[in-house]
Amino acid sequence: MNNTFTHTVGALLLALASSAAWSATPAAATTPNAQLIRQGEYLARAGDCIACHTAGTKGKPFAGGLGMETPIGKVYSTNITPDKKAGIGDWSFADFDKLMRTGVTKHGYTVYPAMPYPSYSRLSEADMQALYAYFMHGVKADPTPNKAADIPWPLSMRFPLTIWRWAFAPTPQPYKVPATGDAQLLRGAYLVQGLGHCGACHTARGVGMQEKSLTDAGNTTFLAGGGVIDGWSVPSLRNEHGGGLARWSAAEIAEFLKTGRNSHTASFGAMNDVVAHSMQHMTDGDLAAMAKYLKSLPPSNPATPAFVADDKLGKQLFSGIVNSTGAQLYLDRCAGCHRSDGKGYDKAFPALAGNAVLQTNDPTSAINIVLSGGAVPATRTAPSALTMAPYADIFNDEQTAQVVTFIQTSWGNRGTPVTAAQVAKVRKLSVPVEASQTEATFAAGRPGTFPPVARKPHLKDAPLK
Repeated sequence: MNNTFTHTVGALLLALASSAAWSATPAAATTPNAQLIRQGEYLARAGDCIACHTAGTKGKPFAGGLGMETPIGKVYSTNITPDKKAGIGDWSFADFDKLMRTGVTKHGYTVYPAMPYPSYSRLSEADMQALYAYFMHGVKADPTPNKAADIPWPLSMRFPLTIWRWAFAPTPQPYKVPATGDAQLLRGAYLVQGLGHCGACHTARGVGMQEKSLTDAGNTTFLAGGGVIDGWSVPSLRNEHGGGLARWSAAEIAEFLKTGRNSHTASFGAMNDVVAHSMQHMTDGDLAAMAKYLKSLPPSNPATPAFVADDKLGKQLFSGIVNSTGAQLYLDRCAGCHRSDGKGYDKAFPALAGNAVLQTNDPTSAINIVLSGGAVPATRTAPSALTMAPYADIFNDEQTAQVVTFIQTSWGNRGTPVTAAQVAKVRKLSVPVEASQTEATFAAGRPGTFPPVARKPHLKDAPLK
C-alpha cells in the first residue's frame, strides 16, 4: 500500500480537532430515533472506526490515543466520543460532515491524510446523518484528553496539508444511486470505495503519498496492492493472478470477509482487525455485493500467469525424499499443519500451495508470518481462534530464508527466493503473535462490543526485492 501513513484499516484521526465553532447548530439537542442510531452503528462497524480510535487493549472505545507512525513523527488518533470537552460532543452535523468529506476541522485546518476522507467524501447524505446520530447518541462519552502529535516544528505546520488536500482530495460529491445499472454491483462499489476505504491500504501511493486512484474509473491501479503495512505486504484485491483474487469465487471472497478464512487462505496482520471489528458484522447481502464488485475488477497485469499445481514435490516429501535444507525444515516444522503437499486443512490450517500471498516477488508477508506467527480471529460464525506459533527464536535468518524460499517456490507457487538479508530486515520490527490477540477478537463476535486491538509497530520499508 504505502510507506508513510501506513495503517488506515479504520477512521484514523477522524478528529485531529478541537472545539471552536465552524457553523450551524451544536450537537443535536433531541435524540434521533433508535433505528437511525442502529444504522449509524452498522456504518461505524463497516468503516472500522474503532480500530484507529481506540488505544490498544486497555483503551476506551472511540476515546483515541492510538499512536501511528509517519515519516515525520508519530500522530495520535483523537477522541470521537460525545464528550463535550475532549471529544466531539459540541460538534454540529455540519462540522462532522465537513471533516468527513474534506478533512477540514472546526478550526479550519486540514487533518493528516492518514484519515481516508477522500474515500469518506463519497458517503451519501443519509449515511452521514446516521453516523453522526450514532456517535452523538450511541457512543458513551469519555473524557480521555487528546494527545498532541510528536512531530517537531516546522514539520508540524499545517499549511502543507491544505496544499495536499487541494492537489489530491476530490471535491466532495455525496453518492447518489444511479438510475440504471446492476444494483448489487453498485452497492458493492459504494461500500468498497467509500466507507470501507479499501483503497487506503490496497491501492499504491504516489510521490505525494496520495492513493494513485480512488475509484476504478479509467485505471487498473485501484486495489492493485503494493507496499508494506505493519510488516505485511499488501495484496491485490482485483480479479487477477499473481497475488490477486482470480482463483477465488465471489462466495469465497464473502466467506473470507465474514470469517477471516476460506479454502484458499486465512487472514493475518491488520486484516484480522478488519474481519473481527468490521466485516463480520456486515450483512450477507452487503458482503456479497462487495465480493461481486471485487470480482468485476479486471487484472492490472493480464499477462501474469496463473498458478498451476505441481504435486511431484508433495509426493516426494510424503515419501521422505528431501532435497534441500528448506524442505527438511518445512517437513520437520510445518508439514504437520500444512501437509507435505502444501494443501493444509480446509479453514483450519491454510493452504500454502496456490496461496495468493506466495505468488509475487515480495516475500515480506511470508517472512513475517514465519518469524511472528499468525492468529486467525474468532468470529461469531467461526468461533475457533487459531494461532500459529512464532519461529523467530527457533530459526536464524538463513534458516528462515531457506524455509520461506521453499514455500514460495514449491507445489507450483510462483514466488521468488529469499535471502538472509531480507529476513534480517523484517526481523528488526517483527512482533510475535500471542494467543491473547485472538482471544480479544472473540469478543468482537458478541453484539454490542467493540474490543480494542493491540497494534504492531509500523514498517516504513519498501517491499523487499
